[in-house]
Amino acid sequence: MLTVDRFALIRQRYRDGLTVRQIAAELGHSPKTILKALANPEPPPDTRSTPRPAPVFGPFEAIVDAILDADEHAPRKQRHTATQIFRRLVQEHHYTGSYHPVQRYLKDQRRDRRETFVPLDHAPGQRCEADFGHIHVDIPEGRLLVPVLILTWSYSNAPFAIALPTERTEAILHGMAEAFGFFGGVPREVWWDNPATVAIHVGRGRERTLHPRYAALCSHYSFAGRFCLPATPREKPRVENRVKDLERMWATPVPQVKDLAALNEHLRRCCLQARERTCGTNTETVGVRFTRDLAAAGPLSLRPFEACVFGTGVVDKYQTVAFDGNRYSVPRRYAFRSVTVKGFVDRVEIVADHQAVASHVRSYGSHQRVLNPLHFLAILEQKPATLDHAPVYRDWALPAVFTALRTDLERRLGPRAGVRQYIQVLQLLARFSLDHVTQAVTVRLARGDPTVASITTTAERLVQTSDTAMSPRDARLSQVTVPRPDLARFDRLLPRSPEGIDHDRSKHDAVEGEPQDPQVADGAGRVREAGSGGSQSR
Repeated sequence: MLTVDRFALIRQRYRDGLTVRQIAAELGHSPKTILKALANPEPPPDTRSTPRPAPVFGPFEAIVDAILDADEHAPRKQRHTATQIFRRLVQEHHYTGSYHPVQRYLKDQRRDRRETFVPLDHAPGQRCEADFGHIHVDIPEGRLLVPVLILTWSYSNAPFAIALPTERTEAILHGMAEAFGFFGGVPREVWWDNPATVAIHVGRGRERTLHPRYAALCSHYSFAGRFCLPATPREKPRVENRVKDLERMWATPVPQVKDLAALNEHLRRCCLQARERTCGTNTETVGVRFTRDLAAAGPLSLRPFEACVFGTGVVDKYQTVAFDGNRYSVPRRYAFRSVTVKGFVDRVEIVADHQAVASHVRSYGSHQRVLNPLHFLAILEQKPATLDHAPVYRDWALPAVFTALRTDLERRLGPRAGVRQYIQVLQLLARFSLDHVTQAVTVRLARGDPTVASITTTAERLVQTSDTAMSPRDARLSQVTVPRPDLARFDRLLPRSPEGIDHDRSKHDAVEGEPQDPQVADGAGRVREAGSGGSQSR
C-alpha cells in the first residue's frame, strides 16, 4: 500500500511533465497505480470489513487459540510470543505457510483480549495504598539493598516512605504506625497486594484471612484492610507510581548515609517536598488536596500500638529462650519457665508474670546467642571460673577501673579470694547503674580501700545524692503554695428548710463516726467528685 509521501512524489513527477508510463517506469509501479495517485491526493482508507483471507493458516487458528487460552494462566514472562507460536506450528503441526499471517492473527486476538477499565475517583480520606520498594544505599559497611515501605493517599497522592530492616509483619506494623503518626490521621481503608505477612490465606475473590497482628492493627486504628485481586497491581496505581519516584528520584543518585535513621530523615524530607508538586491533570498541589484527605480522615488513637509479633517458649538450662532462629537470655529466676516473647523491629522483649523481664537488641542473624551479662550474675558466685571462660563475661566491655579493681583485689587477697570479692562487686550492677558503680570503684581505688562494703556504701551515697538533686523545674514547683480549702463555701450548695435550718447538715452532725477533720472530709469530697461523671471542678 502506497503512503502519502509516495502519492506526493507521483503527483510532483506528473507536474514536472513526465507521462504516466515514464513515472511508472521510474518509480516501479504499474500505470494503474499511477492513475490512482493522480486521481486522489491521499491514499484511500482501508475499507475492508472482513479479515484478509489466509487459506494456508486458516486451519491452524484453533491451535493458536488454544495456546493463547493456556497463556492466560501462565506467568506473564512465560507466555508465547508470535515467533514462538510460529515455530511450534512448524515443528509440531507441520505448518507450511509464512510468519506474517500468524503475526496478524495474534495482533487482532490480543487486541480483543486486552483489559479495559472504568475511570475511578476516590473521596478524600477514604483510602491509602501500601507497597514495598527496594533501593540500594551506601553505608559505612558497604552497599546495601534496603526495603522501603510506602503509603500513598489515593485522593491527594501524598506519600510516606520509611526504610525498614525487613518486610516481616512486625516491620509492616511499625512502618504503618509511623505513617499514621506522620500523616496525623487514619484512612478508612488501606489497600495491599497479597503479602503473606499481612494476608496469611488468600481465598476466593477478595476473601482474605488476616495475620492476627495486622488484624489487631486494623482494630486499633479503626481502618479496614483491603486487598487487590491476585496479579492485578493496577488496582493501586498511586503507590506503584510512588515506588518509581522512590527509585528514580528520591534514591538517585545512590544515597550515602550513616544508617537507616539518616536514610529515613532523607525520605521524610522527600515526602514533604512531594506535597509541593502537582500530579496528573490536577491543578492543585498535593499538599492542598492532602488537607482535604486529613479533614475527612479518622483520628489517631490516644494510646500507641504495640508494633510487635508474639511468640512463646520455655527457658532452657542456659537461661535462654528461642525466637526467630536466635536465643535471648533471661534472669536466673525465670529458668525452665514458659515466657512470652515480643518481637519488635528493633528489639526483643521477654515477658513473664505480666511484666517485661528482659530486653535485647533484635538480631537478624541465624543461630546466634544474645546474652546480657547481668542475667548470669546470680550464678557467677557459685561458678567463678566462668568469669574467664564464658564468652558472655570474657567479651564484656567494662570500664578500665574494673580491671584495675580485680588486679588490686587479687594482689591483696590472693587469686581465689580476690576473684570472689570482684564477683560481689559485679553483682552490685544488679542494684545500681553502671555509672554509679564505676564512680564508686574509682573513689575507693583512689582512697586505697576498695572493698565490697566500702564500694557499696559509696554507691548508695551517690544514688541518694542524685535523688536529692533538684532540677530547676522541681525547684520552681517547690515554691508554689496551695491554700487550704475552705469547706464552708460548700455549705451554700446544701438545701435549706424555710426556717433556715440545714436539715442535711444537722443530720450529718448527728451521725456518729463521720469524719470531722477538714482534710479527711476534703479527701472524701474529692473521691466523690472523681467518681461522678457529670461534675465539673471550678
